[in-house]
Amino acid sequence: MSLPAPPFPVPGAVLDTEFSDEGGAPVVQLHGLTSSRARDRVLDLDLGVGLSGTRLLRYDARGHGRSTGRDVPDDYRWTSLARDLLALLDDRFPGESVHGVGPSMGSATLLHASLMDPGRFRGLTLMLPPTAWETRRARAGEYRALADLVESQGLNALLARDAEAPRPPATLGTPETRPDVHDSLLPSVYRGAALSDLPDPARLALIDVPVTLLAWTEDPVHPLSTAEALRDILPHATLSVASSPAEVAAWPQVLAADVARAGR
Repeated sequence: MSLPAPPFPVPGAVLDTEFSDEGGAPVVQLHGLTSSRARDRVLDLDLGVGLSGTRLLRYDARGHGRSTGRDVPDDYRWTSLARDLLALLDDRFPGESVHGVGPSMGSATLLHASLMDPGRFRGLTLMLPPTAWETRRARAGEYRALADLVESQGLNALLARDAEAPRPPATLGTPETRPDVHDSLLPSVYRGAALSDLPDPARLALIDVPVTLLAWTEDPVHPLSTAEALRDILPHATLSVASSPAEVAAWPQVLAADVARAGR
């Protein structure tokens, strides 16, 4: 059972956390852009839901969910979020290597953190890697446009735009949700994402731990091309691709197997 854990202060924010202590391996779970641990549960992206026999730490990134933040785009760069993550791990799992799991922005945060502190992670389960490198340039422009839209027309204009966008086949049946970010912070969150990219491929090739990549089809925000590139770059990576909700429903079992493997 997950219980609220002490909030954790970082420069310019306070992170809201929860912890499930069943002994065993330490695991940290992240979430995606404009989401939160609560919203990811609604979207069936909470892979820790069936995880047992671990010490599972979940938290909301700065400015997201129940965590606080400020109206500063640089705060939401992936490198800034990686520093938050490492500081939190130093506090909650001092001196231990952990298994990291998270979708989209969470997976990007984990990759940056893995390079900042190579000994910190024993394995990674990276869901829905976001646009990167060549595809990131166009996506960055879209994020800046979304920030402008929210500032000029409000959140309802953003929700109307999102409602018209096609959905990946693997997400059919999941409910419509709102960004779990306060309206006043949403433009800065988008602009921080626009300033972000994955590390250079040559640096990523130095990540010497097992990595499982979980992707799905027909999603321009999380293109299969990024997951395929990471599979080829990372020295110990495997890739699994879902095209239906039933296949996504099996992802918690993938995480459980990854954690067990890392423990061995």
